[in-house]
Amino acid sequence: MSTSTHDAASPSSGNTAPAPLSGATLTLLTIAVAFSTFMEVLDMSIANVAIPTIAGNLAVSANKGTWVISSYGLAAAIMVPLTGWIAKRFGEVRTFIWSVSLFTAASALCGLATSLPSLVAFRFLQGLVSGPMVPLSQTLLLSNYPPEKRGLAMALWSMTVVVAPIFGPLLGGYITDNLSWPWIFYINAPIGIFSAIVTYILLHKRETVITKMPIDRIGLVLMVLGVGSLQLMLDNGNDLDWFHSQAIVLLCITAVVALTFLIIWELDDPHPIVDLSLFKSRNFRFGVMAMALAYMSFFAMTVLFPLWLQTVMGYTPTWAGVATSPVGIFALILAPIVGRNIQRIDLRILTTIAYIIFSITAHWLSLFTLNTSIDQVILPRLLQGIAVACFFVPINQIILSGIAVDRLAAASGLSNFFRTLSGSMGTAIVVTVWDHRTQMHAVRIAENFTPHGVETQQYVGQLASLGFSTEGAYQQIQSVINAQSAMLATSEIFWAISILFLCLITLIWLTRPPFGAAKSTEAKAD
Repeated sequence: MSTSTHDAASPSSGNTAPAPLSGATLTLLTIAVAFSTFMEVLDMSIANVAIPTIAGNLAVSANKGTWVISSYGLAAAIMVPLTGWIAKRFGEVRTFIWSVSLFTAASALCGLATSLPSLVAFRFLQGLVSGPMVPLSQTLLLSNYPPEKRGLAMALWSMTVVVAPIFGPLLGGYITDNLSWPWIFYINAPIGIFSAIVTYILLHKRETVITKMPIDRIGLVLMVLGVGSLQLMLDNGNDLDWFHSQAIVLLCITAVVALTFLIIWELDDPHPIVDLSLFKSRNFRFGVMAMALAYMSFFAMTVLFPLWLQTVMGYTPTWAGVATSPVGIFALILAPIVGRNIQRIDLRILTTIAYIIFSITAHWLSLFTLNTSIDQVILPRLLQGIAVACFFVPINQIILSGIAVDRLAAASGLSNFFRTLSGSMGTAIVVTVWDHRTQMHAVRIAENFTPHGVETQQYVGQLASLGFSTEGAYQQIQSVINAQSAMLATSEIFWAISILFLCLITLIWLTRPPFGAAKSTEAKAD
């Protein structure tokens, strides 16, 4: 392999980093970068509620329509870990601007699609070009904020990452009901154009050092095979009954083999496509573990909560969104406050507080019944907003502490990959467990409702006095069984998540202060 060389034409090819931005310039950059992050994260969830409408308009089944989501997630999962290599090869600013611009163009193509194959292809393209957007938005903010205000930068970045998935279903449902489904993609155009233009104007003369590194072709192939197979397995496992399906078994074997060889190959390659040496940093190693497992649990709650409201409690998508969205209130209010004071408190204490609040609210949700009112439903979600502010801001600061500036893009890309992957795993696990536990409870409850049992006959008689036919009475009994079994399964899962959050507190205390940026060119190892 050839050795890496620096591009002398790069605006910032010298060793001296440009001075941090300030005032109106920094504010404008923050808005532009935040908009791009919000747009990309929003796009991962906004299409979910529109799938039945999209499938109907394109004359395909709803199951086939889910490929609109899977194709995007698959492509994004592949590209996010490559952010570090791409940013070094082409420059962080240039990569970010091209990513935003191509994402905007791909969004327009998605809106113009007239068939499912074309929409899936454009969504795959959209996912590919979106990969560097979120990690580099984090990197550009950190590298252009004064060191004493980087906690605030992380807070602002975290707010967009957290709030976007909450508003995605709400916005997607509103657009689908009041406009038409292509507009969930068209709305990206003004946001993307604004973000790309502003970022270019402010940062095109502040490009990072460009290193012409050789392409690790073997690592790239192994990563595409491994990550792609893993993402497809997670996206389709529940629909295909997991390991009862030969396709899922094949995907699992491919993922395990490819990722195993990828790790072995990358640890020994002089120019790895994924910089696994970042895990030598103690804070990065344990911080990513604590973040991934906690985000998996949080995302599982975020998925299960509206699912339970709509399928068990009978809420409409709009009202389920209303009950879900209060989590963003305290997150928006407190995240900037946490960011401004991030240097004044041990970040492990803040994260511990977040885990405890997450545990309390999950246990609170496990106590709900079929008679729980909407005002009671909203309260724990409102309280979770405090945990969100105390978790996402400090944990990202912990993960990137001790990482040199020239490796921030790689570190951010790798940590965001694990965040995205843990979200997919949380979704796959919670949906599968919820489905299986619901079926198990349904069987056990039904055993107590024999056709000639005294309780059954009494209940049928009560329903008959209300005007139900015999057939209608038994249908009502079945609906009660289904609702009660799903409620029991929901309570069990929330209880298990509550316990898991308490267990994760140990992980965060394996990290060590100080939690500031590294001054050297190498990440600290421990």
